[in-house]
Amino acid sequence: MVIKESYSISEAAEILGKNPETLRRWDNQGKLIAVREPMSDYRVYNKEQLEVFPEFKRFFDKLDEGNFVVPNKDYSVLELFAGAGGLALGLEQAGLKCKALNEIDKWACQTLRKNRPEWDIVEGDIKEIDFSGYKGEVDVVTGGFPCQAFSYAGKKLGLKDARGTLFYEFARVIKEVQPKICIGENVRGLLNHDKGRTLEGMISILDEIGYNVVAPVEVLKAIHYNVPQKRERLILAAVRKDIEVDYSYPKPFSEIYTLKDALKKGKLFNKKVPKSKGALYPDHKKKVLDLVPPKGYWRDLPLDIQKEYMQKSFYLGGGKTGMARRIGWDEPCLTLTCSPAQKQTERCHPDETRPFTVREYARIQTFPDEWHFEGSVSQQYKQIGNAVPVNLAKEIGYSIVSFLNDYENVSEGNTLRISSAKVSMVS
Repeated sequence: MVIKESYSISEAAEILGKNPETLRRWDNQGKLIAVREPMSDYRVYNKEQLEVFPEFKRFFDKLDEGNFVVPNKDYSVLELFAGAGGLALGLEQAGLKCKALNEIDKWACQTLRKNRPEWDIVEGDIKEIDFSGYKGEVDVVTGGFPCQAFSYAGKKLGLKDARGTLFYEFARVIKEVQPKICIGENVRGLLNHDKGRTLEGMISILDEIGYNVVAPVEVLKAIHYNVPQKRERLILAAVRKDIEVDYSYPKPFSEIYTLKDALKKGKLFNKKVPKSKGALYPDHKKKVLDLVPPKGYWRDLPLDIQKEYMQKSFYLGGGKTGMARRIGWDEPCLTLTCSPAQKQTERCHPDETRPFTVREYARIQTFPDEWHFEGSVSQQYKQIGNAVPVNLAKEIGYSIVSFLNDYENVSEGNTLRISSAKVSMVS
């Protein structure tokens, strides 16, 4: 969040550390009266109203403290569901060493090998791999496991009830390897998946295998971590129960980067985005998007075209602001999808009526220009769209390093000798 002249109720609640309902009650009671915007009658708070609270200054001071820290020693990571390396690269930039990475997709594995031939890439189905050889060899296990529902056989969900899901495999590897800390990442929707019971089950399973989940589970907004994209990732951090050191999520930054910062020379990149291949819109879609202004979407089309383009969606509720959407230079991009020309989730270039190219996609995800993606253009889009933004991963990496440094400080003399380990296939 950046310092500005006015804030919505939800923003003000975040700054002051209050529930939005508390602010609404204060408004109704005349304790902190919101200002009504003249056109929309939407309630906001002026900066001057909030500056009287000491929490206001503390909030924005905290935003820019930064997370940079130097590792006290070599810390190693085993990454599961590694994809094209967004998380692994960010952790590497934070000073962590990738011991091994597991990924099933052959094109993503080729991407990892192309860019980091020294990494140990374990290609294959996680269900068929035994990682017990890494016990005592890695400090951290990470992974972006797919979100799947569980079967609720009893009052307390156990590891056996999750069998058949990929979270079971994530937990199984943690149990085999016994890292000091594990970090799982997923979509924001996991918070409310199956009315919150899926996340509750995951926490229960990690508790069963000897790990305390850091509460509350947080959703990190990429725009607060030097990423020019409105992407959100749920981060599930859990610490081994014998370790009495607290983990803290990375602190956010106040500066918000935009599409201009991603694609042109500036603070994020020292040169303009390289040219590359990219998808194209079919003619009928291009004719529609030609009519959409920068920062506009389907509501900016003539009414008859709105109805024709949106079809049944036109009559449903919700703003659907990502449909027929042309991104503006001075705003962060909306969350990238795996298919840039996907029906009704358009992310159109500001000046040209086309999707973003492969290299533009990579810039928006803060991959360096040197990071090469293998496979067809559609495979490259898929790898980039599924990735954790590199800059967000780097800040998470710093938070892990800080935790491990603290652990080393309270465990002086108890150093971990890193040796080579290999995985074997489960028979």
